[in-house]
Amino acid sequence: MHLHRRIKIQLAIFAVVALFFGAVMVFGYMDLPAKFFGISRYTVTLQLRQAGGLYPTGNVTYRGTEIGRVESVRLTPTGGVEAVLSLNSGIDIPSDLKAEVHSQSAIGEQYVELLPHNDSATPLKDGDVIAAKDTFVPPDINSLLGAANTGLEAIPQDNLKTAIEEAYTAVGGLGPEISRVVKGSTALAIDARKNLDSLTTLIDQWQPVVGSQIDTSDSIQAWASHLATVTSQLQTEDRSVAGFIDDGGPAAAEVRQLFERLQPTLPIVLANLVSIGEVAVTYQPSIEQLLVLLPQGVASLQGIAAANVDTKQDYKGAYLSFNLNLNLPPVCSTGFLPAQQRRAPNFEDYPNRAPGDLYCRTPQDSPFNVRGARNLPCETIPGKRAPTVKLCESDENFVPLNDGYNWKVDPNATLSGQGIPDLAPGASPAPAAAPGVPAPDPAAAPSDPPPPPIAVAHYDPATGSYVGPDGHVYTQTDLAQTAPNERTWQSMLTPPNAN
Repeated sequence: MHLHRRIKIQLAIFAVVALFFGAVMVFGYMDLPAKFFGISRYTVTLQLRQAGGLYPTGNVTYRGTEIGRVESVRLTPTGGVEAVLSLNSGIDIPSDLKAEVHSQSAIGEQYVELLPHNDSATPLKDGDVIAAKDTFVPPDINSLLGAANTGLEAIPQDNLKTAIEEAYTAVGGLGPEISRVVKGSTALAIDARKNLDSLTTLIDQWQPVVGSQIDTSDSIQAWASHLATVTSQLQTEDRSVAGFIDDGGPAAAEVRQLFERLQPTLPIVLANLVSIGEVAVTYQPSIEQLLVLLPQGVASLQGIAAANVDTKQDYKGAYLSFNLNLNLPPVCSTGFLPAQQRRAPNFEDYPNRAPGDLYCRTPQDSPFNVRGARNLPCETIPGKRAPTVKLCESDENFVPLNDGYNWKVDPNATLSGQGIPDLAPGASPAPAAAPGVPAPDPAAAPSDPPPPPIAVAHYDPATGSYVGPDGHVYTQTDLAQTAPNERTWQSMLTPPNAN
């Protein structure tokens, strides 16, 4: 058969077009070389707990772009599911990833989405396996519909109309408010999208927070129990709480008026309290010690009356003991003025105080005057005790005089150089020099009256007479040698006769 030349040209053009589109279909659409020979593709096995509706030829996406297809879905001997993914070569997908099965639409069309955890991880290669712990399968839609149907069936049909009417009553007329809620939710979602990395980091690092809550579950339960107790108590005392709320406003107004009336003087009082607070801070250890010892002291005072508790005594009081323990231990005289310079107790004038620091200078552990100045605690140096602030602030410690015994050599240890006043009769007292401080000029000191007469008198046992500090002569005959042997209590109370 002879064909015209034009027909031959048309047949050649048709063959070329058919061959071209056939190649496009084979290589571009059907991808037969990759399907039959694996050219420019590699396979990865995806382990799943269940298929979740995934089927062969399903899409595989990475960052929202299709990179392959599901080649096959099969059961495993262990009861799981394996899906073989055929992925395009030339796209580096991090191996540290999570594979999730999702639905393209409400009717299905499941696909696999690859979500990398770390972009710097090594890329997937042919034969890699994505473990089941790194996969996610959505719940079965049939189970969700069944649960929803069960929930709807639980609603009584007779009351369904009432529920709908009540729901309409609850949200009726709230269109603007619901619209604001929807707009706010949309804005929240947009902001969450902008801060997606921070939210992802928060979710990834949520485990330590949850772990701490689990570790403190007992404390949380106790707190919830206490809160329930408080709320139940408030419910029980509802009337009192309501009264407090009602009366709280007027009471607050009265308090405000009180502060307004005190406004001229209250700032002054508060300013003075600042000074008191500074003193309290300085004496904080002493205040703490007082607060510690005060309950014990009160208990001791209360224990005085415990002796006649549950007895038949009409008087419920404290037992008294008249054992005064006089001169036990003896009076401390070390560190004070010598005996010849001490004033008589019957003098009624009030001369100037003798200069220098006068206090008992026996050792701090001596039984003499245990509560004396030498045992005062130093406020700024805990554990140290000294009689003066200067000695407290220095590096020196308290040193007793004459080892604390006033009968050794010098009765008042004035020879030790520690500044104990030792005034001769008729001399003016001068300030005592502290250790390391030069003594003041005696000429600059003010002149004081002469010291009082001696308080020690010579007694004549033969006549029973003596000269008193005031210069008068007195007679105490019952102390003389001629005194009667027996004395009555009346004679002991009779004052001596003056000549």
